[in-house]
Amino acid sequence: MRLVMNEPVERMEGPYRRRWWALLVLCLSLLIIVMANTALTVAAPDMTQDLDLSSADLQWVIDGYTVPYAALMLLLGAIGDKYSRRGALVLGLVVFGGGAVSGYLADSSTTVIAARAVMGVGAAMIMPATLSLLAATFPRAERAKAITLWTATAGLAIAAGPLVAGALLEEHGWSSTFLINVPVAALAIVGALLLVPPSNAGHADRIDHVGGLLSVVWIGALVYMIIEGPHFGWGTKAVTAAVAAAAGLLAFVLWELRHPRPVLDVRRFTDRRFAGSNLAVALFFLAVFGAFYYLTQHLQFVLGYDALDTGLRMLPLAGAVFVGSALTGYLTPRVGMKWTVGAGMAGGTAALALLTRVDASSSYGDFVAPLVVLGLAIGLALSPCTDAIMGAFPESELGVGGAVNDTSLELGGSLGIAILGSLLGTSYADHLADAASGAGLPAGTLATAQDSVGAGYAVAQGVADKATQLAEQAARTTDPQQAAQLKAQATQLAENARQMADAVGSSFADAVAHTSLVGAVVLGIGTVLVAVLLPRRTKTATEGTETATEGTETAERTERSERTETAERTEAAERPEAAEGTGGTDPDSAPAVRRGARAGVSGRADGNG
Repeated sequence: MRLVMNEPVERMEGPYRRRWWALLVLCLSLLIIVMANTALTVAAPDMTQDLDLSSADLQWVIDGYTVPYAALMLLLGAIGDKYSRRGALVLGLVVFGGGAVSGYLADSSTTVIAARAVMGVGAAMIMPATLSLLAATFPRAERAKAITLWTATAGLAIAAGPLVAGALLEEHGWSSTFLINVPVAALAIVGALLLVPPSNAGHADRIDHVGGLLSVVWIGALVYMIIEGPHFGWGTKAVTAAVAAAAGLLAFVLWELRHPRPVLDVRRFTDRRFAGSNLAVALFFLAVFGAFYYLTQHLQFVLGYDALDTGLRMLPLAGAVFVGSALTGYLTPRVGMKWTVGAGMAGGTAALALLTRVDASSSYGDFVAPLVVLGLAIGLALSPCTDAIMGAFPESELGVGGAVNDTSLELGGSLGIAILGSLLGTSYADHLADAASGAGLPAGTLATAQDSVGAGYAVAQGVADKATQLAEQAARTTDPQQAAQLKAQATQLAENARQMADAVGSSFADAVAHTSLVGAVVLGIGTVLVAVLLPRRTKTATEGTETATEGTETAERTERSERTETAERTEAAERPEAAEGTGGTDPDSAPAVRRGARAGVSGRADGNG
């Protein structure tokens, strides 16, 4: 029995027997790259204190992962298609694990940001590879179910990241949230080699390197602008990035329209199903990542939960994602993706609308319903969109298809954190200026408190500590008059500290409500646009089922035909090498030679008959 799975999926006559085990490996790989972002939200306070990070440093610790991740996916997806999708997955896991080790050893903001960037490069290889390998390994009749489990894993990772990080921070430092990725990545590498069959596009066409590099430029510049502008102001860097993004996008579109084999055929965006699905993914993750950004802060800072408790209280979202995924698997074949995606986006809008009721008196119970509704919405909407996006690409471009889906996801998430996060900060600062007017704070101290909710509570704690020091000094002094003065000052400072803490909590709660309202409006408008774009299902349920069955049979015949053609092209290309005695082929890159040979023998036998 072979230890390493060496038979390419393109050579297999029927479905791969261990494809569900392969899916488990792909989902594990997806899990760690999504958790790498969400886990950092609860580790950030400890990291900030230990490394003395400024607000700008912390922002780039978070987003240093996002820029290479989003910018490189399209190009690396195309490279994986051509050479080896499994090879891209394994190499990405190695790079990701190496970045995690560097993050564990980091002792400054610069080294942490660099480690996060390396992890982002690894994630850019892993993410499209997981989807392309899934699509290549599963027959079309099972692909929607597999994609549903893949998207459910992404939803689980959003909630599981804070839980895992919180459990680690109970006994270990923030660096453990990096190190935990290493054994998981190693397990995924072993699983990929043992269980995931090799796959590639099987064609000898050259990669559109110019188009790929232009995609890196415009997507990277766009993400940089999204991060830099709202958080640090629209100075020279942000404006330059905006110009580079616009120019790069224009050049990319013009080049791709003229290239005979583009890295991404931009004409696909004229298809309503494809365009609507990408818009839905981007808008949904704008809302999800934006809401997640401020919900974790509210649970930690305002309600006072530690990292582990915060992670536990996000679990209703994870459970609801699986329920929503089960529902969409049942409903989409019966009513069509237009209705399930629309219902999911409407549910997301409703979840954000529920968060507009948050105020200073809100407890965790007020967050349970929004978390559950948001989880159900994620499960309902995302799987049909991902299935539609992947279905728009031929078997030879599955890596590019996965990259398009994941780039939409990442751009939406970046926009959510940048736009909603910036709006949250502005709203909090404005509310705090009014609420803290009676706390007697100097202007400079108030400005520090307005920087973030964590800084606000730190200022309040500093005033409380000073009150405690004065009270202790009053207890030690022997002069009754001086003791009375010190005690009065301590009492006043203690009252100021209490007022300041109350002002910070109420201001952040008001900012959460205001930001959620804006997010609900954006997602609501997006829901209408997506509903207009997605084509309407016109057949009855019975007709739709029959059509779906016929479509699946036709699709699988097409898939078999594509694989046979791939095998014949490769056999023809390799025949001169075989004549020269070059021997075997690399299993990660050789398409279906054996089956093509059998087809040729069968054809000759028929001809001689």
